[in-house]
Amino acid sequence: MELRHLRYFVVLAEELHFGRAARRLAISQPPLSVAIRQLEASVGAQLFERNSKAVRLTAAGQTLQASAHTLLRDAQEAAMEARHVAQGLAGRLRIGFVGAMLYRGLPQALKRFQAAHPAVRVTLTELNSGEQMAELLHDRLDVGFAHTRRVPSELQCRLLVSEAFVACLPAGHRLARRRQVAVADLRDESFVLFSRSASPDYHARILSICGDAGFWPEVRQEVRHWLAVVSLVSQGMGVALVPDAMRHCALPGAVFRPLEGTRTLSEAYGLWPVASLNPLVPRLLDEVVGARAERPAMSAGPGDRPAPRSRR
Repeated sequence: MELRHLRYFVVLAEELHFGRAARRLAISQPPLSVAIRQLEASVGAQLFERNSKAVRLTAAGQTLQASAHTLLRDAQEAAMEARHVAQGLAGRLRIGFVGAMLYRGLPQALKRFQAAHPAVRVTLTELNSGEQMAELLHDRLDVGFAHTRRVPSELQCRLLVSEAFVACLPAGHRLARRRQVAVADLRDESFVLFSRSASPDYHARILSICGDAGFWPEVRQEVRHWLAVVSLVSQGMGVALVPDAMRHCALPGAVFRPLEGTRTLSEAYGLWPVASLNPLVPRLLDEVVGARAERPAMSAGPGDRPAPRSRR
């Protein structure tokens, strides 16, 4: 049964006249007659009674007429939905993200993305970088926001964020009143460190920063989320080196200071399958880059200001 045959049938069932139905369909009468005979053959029943004076629906034709409109409408809606998905106007977007992205413009980007694509269903899952890659490879995510560019060949990546590391200190720390902190000044401190299992790249970068300053940090706490790192520091459990974006978490009791002479950068990447044809992925990545570019610098809060210099 072809949709074209159903459309011809519906028009003929309404007109009950081959000539008028053919004019409505913008075809000649012989192709209409052929299409109706083909439909009757595929259904296995006569749908119209024809004679020289009239055309009438049979009982089988009346039954088919009742459902033909629904079938045609469902087919039209299915085609429209598929077209909207292909155009990026509908569908779903399954997103994985590392927690630091919450302070790197991801919420603002998602808000703008959803406003522009209200028919798209978005789901968010917080995962570390390795977990995201596994989910992407198993088609359980459409896009990820991770801390590494070392990805399998089945994935591609785009650099979204490149920023400095900063020192995260308890508000009452002896170095908290300085405008900048030398990494070497943290030599004798207890560190709260981002877990190697959660992100080998970040773990290695932080150790590298300390190694370049001539020491190996004494690690007292290892956690899986940057917010947990800052939270422990705010409670006096140690010091940390964190991405500059973590300034925006605004946890009381933690202050952030630029590092002197350190060039190691904190980076975040968008990851997605090479074979992906989802047009929503590049649009969301563009929104994240745009949100980062438009975000104003955060003003320091009362607990994040260096002490004024005394005048003599």
